[in-house]
Amino acid sequence: MNKYRYEEISSEIAHNITEGRLKPGHKLPSVRRLKQQYKAGLTTVQKAYELLMIMGLVESIPKSGYYVALPGKPDKYTQHTVPNQNRVRDELFKNNLRAVTASQDLKQRHRLTEFNVATPDDIFIPQKMILRSMQQVIREKGTQLLRYYPSNGAETLKEHIVKRAALNHAHFDAEGLIITDGALQAFYIALAAVTQPGEAVAVESPCVFSMLQVLTSLKLKIVEIPVLDPNGFDLDFLQETLRTIPIKAIVVSPNFHNPTGLLMSDENKRKLLEIAKEKEIPIIENDVYGDLNFSDHRPGNISAMDDSGLVMTFSSYAKTLASGIRLGWLFTGRFFKEAEQIKFALGSTVAPIYQETMLKILSSSSYDRHLHSFRRKLAGQCYQTIAIISSHFPERTLISTPKGGYSIWLKMDQEMDLTKFYTSCEKIGLRFTPGSTFSYSNAFEQYFRIIFALKYTEQREEVLKQAGIIAARAIS
Repeated sequence: MNKYRYEEISSEIAHNITEGRLKPGHKLPSVRRLKQQYKAGLTTVQKAYELLMIMGLVESIPKSGYYVALPGKPDKYTQHTVPNQNRVRDELFKNNLRAVTASQDLKQRHRLTEFNVATPDDIFIPQKMILRSMQQVIREKGTQLLRYYPSNGAETLKEHIVKRAALNHAHFDAEGLIITDGALQAFYIALAAVTQPGEAVAVESPCVFSMLQVLTSLKLKIVEIPVLDPNGFDLDFLQETLRTIPIKAIVVSPNFHNPTGLLMSDENKRKLLEIAKEKEIPIIENDVYGDLNFSDHRPGNISAMDDSGLVMTFSSYAKTLASGIRLGWLFTGRFFKEAEQIKFALGSTVAPIYQETMLKILSSSSYDRHLHSFRRKLAGQCYQTIAIISSHFPERTLISTPKGGYSIWLKMDQEMDLTKFYTSCEKIGLRFTPGSTFSYSNAFEQYFRIIFALKYTEQREEVLKQAGIIAARAIS
């Protein structure tokens, strides 16, 4: 049976209310506005509102208008119910995500000391420089910032990235560079360009959860290659693996690996490249921490040693400037055609405001001045953290010694109950990243990562010392 026009109008509004799109107390359009919207008569619209009022979904306030009814006792005429939309979440993913991100509860975040989030403290972010550059860009570019930019990124920005890379002996070219929405998107594009679902990829172990999740999303088989102190990526283990497993890509963070902070030597970088070239295996090189060296020497990239085009390198400015600067880049090597198409499919362009702001920052000496200061502060934070752990944690705690980056990797006594430790730490407002998030095996159950990119206050120093006492109590 066909509905009357007023019933159709009331049904659509009722659906928006019961679905939660129109909230209780929300003011609804006037009768005249609704008349224009639905191209209906005045009487038809009035009857639609009357029906909604009878259903208990809408109430009329004299001289004010129609509003979504506030919650109250169910009306006997109400026939609409909110459909059951229980969202199913993967519990492992949910727990791992919580372990590596800031608390969503602002009140709780204020009381927490979150040593688990790999972002720089606000005090280390060059806020004035970034905001000043952004304001200048807005004044200079105006409405140009509201248009699409080239899918692969602004040419002038890519040229500046290439110039900076050349100082580290990297042989990038602007045409082979793609500007991405952060480092993780660059990693996704690189992987998707050289693999198919079901194929095997060699990944450093431990490996950050976000990268493991990208591998999982692409339905790739993960082959974990140990990262060993002091040499990093275990090349002997990799070669043994290649004898039996057809690896389609190698994922590695040679410069200040997260979470260990280890730096692969130039000799081992060359060895890895030779292994890859012999088997024609692409290398995907993560360099997000490459600029954060504690020594005077900025390490080079594997791509700087490559003449085959097998190496793809990616990075971003989230770790060196601010996490909200959603801009990364990917050097595509010989895989530009595949990567370009994947980038376009993911979204045509990175926000122009970020591209122009980074261009302005890289065009001056501001970025290098900031890096010089930031590296010095991070090194101080690192040594202070190691000193606190050495003095206040149990004797059998093993501590990595980072050469750069943000993180320290700790191995705790085998007898220690880490679940009890994390629970007790959170009670005093302290969070670390459990080692279990860095692998799909149980190899790192007795490990955890601590981020030292938070400036120490008396409170932060004190809670870290208390964590050492808790650790001692958690040993059975």
